[in-house]
Formats: sequence, C-alpha cells, structure tokens
Amino acid sequence: MTIPGTALIIGARGGIGRAAAGTLLRHGWRVRGLVRGTAPGGASHPPPIEWVVGDAMDSAAVMAAARGADAVIHAVNPPGYRHWDRLVMPMLENSIAAAQAADARLVLPGTVYNFGPDAGCAPDEDAPQNPLTRKGGIRVAMERRLHDAARGGLRALIVRTGDFFGPGAGNNWFSQGLLGNGRPVRALTDPGRPGVGHQWAYLPDVAETIARLLAREEALERMARFHMAGHWDPDGRHMIAAIRQALGDPDMRVRRFPWWLVGVIAPAVPFCRELHEMRYLWRTGLRLGNARLLGLLGSEPHTRLDIAVHATLQALLQRP
Repeated sequence: MTIPGTALIIGARGGIGRAAAGTLLRHGWRVRGLVRGTAPGGASHPPPIEWVVGDAMDSAAVMAAARGADAVIHAVNPPGYRHWDRLVMPMLENSIAAAQAADARLVLPGTVYNFGPDAGCAPDEDAPQNPLTRKGGIRVAMERRLHDAARGGLRALIVRTGDFFGPGAGNNWFSQGLLGNGRPVRALTDPGRPGVGHQWAYLPDVAETIARLLAREEALERMARFHMAGHWDPDGRHMIAAIRQALGDPDMRVRRFPWWLVGVIAPAVPFCRELHEMRYLWRTGLRLGNARLLGLLGSEPHTRLDIAVHATLQALLQRP
C-alpha cells in the first residue's frame, strides 16, 4: 500500500478535477491545484488545497507546480472547450514533461470515444482503437503519446469510463443533453435509440477509483489502463426514470433529441459538428467491462443510481 504523498491536479476547478481533489484529500493526500486566473476562495474550495495560479499551456508553470508531486492528474480542458483540437496535445505534453521531471504517476481520465465499430460492443483495455470521429482521433493520439512516454520512463495511468455525470460536471450529456438548458426542468430530452444501452460514470466513483489505484502503485504497470463499468443503462430508460424520480415527477414529458437539426447545422457550427459525431454512442450500445479493475481492487466504487442522480441534480439546480 502506497503512503499518500502530493498530488497535482491540472484543471482542479473542472468536474473530474474537483471530485479528485476532494477524494484524494479524504485519502490523506496533499493536494495542489493548478488553476487559471485567480486562486479560488470561499467555502466551496477546501482550505487544505494548495492553489497555484498558472496556465496548462505554460510549460514552466506546469513544471513548477509539479515539483515534488507523486501524482499528476491531467483533468484539464481548453477554456470553454474552444480550439480543443489545437490545445489538447500541447497541454498533455506539458503534463508529461512535468510528471517525468518529478518522477510522478501521470493520470489521464479516459473515454469510450477512442473506440470505433471494430472494437465491438464490449471492448477491453487492449481493443483496437480506430475511431470514426475527430474527437476520438485526438483521444487516441493522447493515449499513444502516453505509451511513447512510458517507453521513455514515464509512469502513466488511464482510467476509461462512460459519459460523466455528477456534482460539478458541466459540459456533458447529462446536464446539457438530457436536462437541456431550461431551469427549472420541465421536460427531458432523450438522445438515445429505444432499446439501446448507454454507459455512464458518476464523478465521485471515478475519483474514488483513481485514488484506490494510486494506492496500489506497486501493483501498477508502467503504462496501466483500466475500464470502469460505472452505470450501465441497458435500454436507455433507467437514467430517465431516475431523473424523473429525483425531480418528483414520474410522468415528466420526454422529447426526442433533435439529431436531424444538429445534422443540418453541424457544418456551420463546430460544437454541433462534434455533437453529431458522437451520435453513434447513442445508436449502438458500447459497454466497457471492468474485469481488469476487479482483478486488482476486488470491487469497483459504485454509488447507487438514485443517490447519484439526486446528488447531481441537487448541485445542478442550485447553480445561479
């Protein structure tokens, strides 16, 4: 069992970054958060976090923030998700260099986007990665870069999951797809094909999984990869039923997601283009299996769906 040390979280104000910070603190880690702009303050940002102001695109700032770290959590995305294709790889390069200099384990929260149809409906960690989308291609490039760096001495950990939901998770299918932009929520939107399953990942469970894996450093390969099972919705109805229950309206209206409209405007609107590319994940059930994770940890952290959805909605609907 590894004695907790210092973890640098790059993107500590994002959904997975916040969840990881709180979880690692509970596990006894010293947590350092790299943030743009000004350091957070107030009750929503626990004082035990050591805040460092800097940009993930600034290699010197990332290197300085990682000094003395035992783990670097790469949980950063470009501001507003703009220029994702141009900024993601330079950010990752800075994290790799900083982790190598500190001899720290670099952690990358992964996704299902890097799997194409040839991976099958239940890809394991070694399944081929031949995505049909631009975002999937970038994800593949990120993982390949980690593999290359691992051959040069980097210790890396990739934890792949389904779609995120949870307190603090903003740009995701749960909050923007199923709930839409209306507050209060008066109707839900279903992007899935009836009868097709979909995989979800509750952020606190993802963070807990990362913490437990980091505690098993001596058992991790230099390039370690694990899949989480998360919450599997076998027919696309379980998540909607849980949201209805949490909102206290079991008969809340459900509309079909306007894929046709997204397809029409996709050529002119980059966000809609990326959205439309992800349509295949709602038309074909792709389910990550967690056999490798169970083999190491014995169990996967798993919050009951109704509890997870209630906590997520409570946080989302209390936002100003």
